[in-house]
Amino acid sequence: MAAQDAPVSLVDRVTNVSDFIWGGTWNGEALSWLSINGQPIPPMTLILLGIGMWIMIGLRFYPIVKLGSAFKGLFASRKGEGAGEISPFAALSTALSGQVGTGNLAGVATAITLGGPGAIFWMWITALIGMALAFAEGSLAIRYREKTSDGVYRGGPMTYIMMGLGKKWTWLAIVFCIGTLFSALVTGNSIQANAIADGMNELFGIEEWIGGLVTAILVFIVIIGGIKSIGGVAEKIIPFMAGAYIIMAVIALILNFGDLPETFALIFDGAFNPQAATGGFAGAAIMLAIRAGVARGLFSNEAGQGSTPIAHAVAQTSDPQAQGRMAMLGTFIDTIVICTMTALVMLTVKGEFTAGDEVVRHAWNSDLQGFAMTSGAFAAAFPFEVFSVPLGTLIASIALILFVFTTLLTWSYYGERAITFIYDRIPGSTRAGEKVLHMIWRVLWCVVIYLGSTLDLTLVWRMGDISNAAMALPNLLALLLLSGVVFKLARGEKDAGPTHTADTPEEPEEY
Repeated sequence: MAAQDAPVSLVDRVTNVSDFIWGGTWNGEALSWLSINGQPIPPMTLILLGIGMWIMIGLRFYPIVKLGSAFKGLFASRKGEGAGEISPFAALSTALSGQVGTGNLAGVATAITLGGPGAIFWMWITALIGMALAFAEGSLAIRYREKTSDGVYRGGPMTYIMMGLGKKWTWLAIVFCIGTLFSALVTGNSIQANAIADGMNELFGIEEWIGGLVTAILVFIVIIGGIKSIGGVAEKIIPFMAGAYIIMAVIALILNFGDLPETFALIFDGAFNPQAATGGFAGAAIMLAIRAGVARGLFSNEAGQGSTPIAHAVAQTSDPQAQGRMAMLGTFIDTIVICTMTALVMLTVKGEFTAGDEVVRHAWNSDLQGFAMTSGAFAAAFPFEVFSVPLGTLIASIALILFVFTTLLTWSYYGERAITFIYDRIPGSTRAGEKVLHMIWRVLWCVVIYLGSTLDLTLVWRMGDISNAAMALPNLLALLLLSGVVFKLARGEKDAGPTHTADTPEEPEEY
């Protein structure tokens, strides 16, 4: 049979759809109506940046102007003041635990590989725009949230769609929840479980299935207690681990301080230099940098995806504006701080790396890919060995394991909220029925962790890209439709916008 007549596999079909959504290509080729001088423009990039810019301009650049007051509020947010389940700080830590993960350590390396050092500049720009989306999500999550018959607060995009837009938009909320379920099981679970099992195997020599089993048991011990237990663990692990990671990165940069000017020159030169990529038009290099930086930046911090408002909705506060600032701070910390530290270490630290048969000075010039590039750069910064492993590799690997572990905790709650919302649309749904469903979901979640630890992730990664888009698109439409409410919330109008509620016999008895 001729090669062109060979059957198209499921992986090929899924990859093609994923490449269109995030790469702007179809069957490996740029589409004339979705490209500039032959360089494809990813549809999701256009949508995310377009709506993000609309909200940023409507907010009059509030996320940038109010960044200082957001950091001031961070230190006052450990104690809740108002109805809710966990403190605003714990809600931020929970959201961050879902945001900070493989994207911060491996995704940054991929962005540099695809778009060069200039991708980091566009990652920064994306994060600033993403802060506007995050503010919108966090503020709407507090403005529109539901209360169960036994007094538990909860919310997220499905809730601000129902209460902010009305019952006629139920279909949009359900589409969001279906996307959330797939995204949770694929990117929030299987990919993370595989990463943590690989990390345990590399560090301790534990077989992957054993690592998956241990992780599943530890996750179950935490999630059995619900959002309060998840928030409590996230509040302890995330600040400590993020702080330790940042400190080690700063030390690595201090040790290589003389090379930092060259690093920033690489970033800015790559972002704006119109020199052609090999065989391309003048400016192709810039397009590659923008595409890589935007794609990796947006889904490192999850701005616009609709996941983090599920965590922020349970914060003990009655001030939508204040929690909106917490949400935008999460985007800033995730991308501007942690991703930047990772990038600077990879671009600055010198070592003995290889690219083909040649010796190169930096990890980003080498044949290393993904997390191996990050780990290699830290190993070059801290080469002395602990238990026969370079200290830098040990630091990066432990950071990855802990970041991924907390991601598994948080995304279990996101999936739980999605499946609960769908259940609540069934006539006769009860709070007791919800609690049974929660237990079934938590057990299923841990079974998937075990199974995901040994999966071939080629298909899973691509399905994750599609499910992330399926989750983000309904949320972005809701943010666009509710943007007028967001602008008023930023001006301090706590009750801005209509509230669509009606007494129902089912949970949450509000719509």
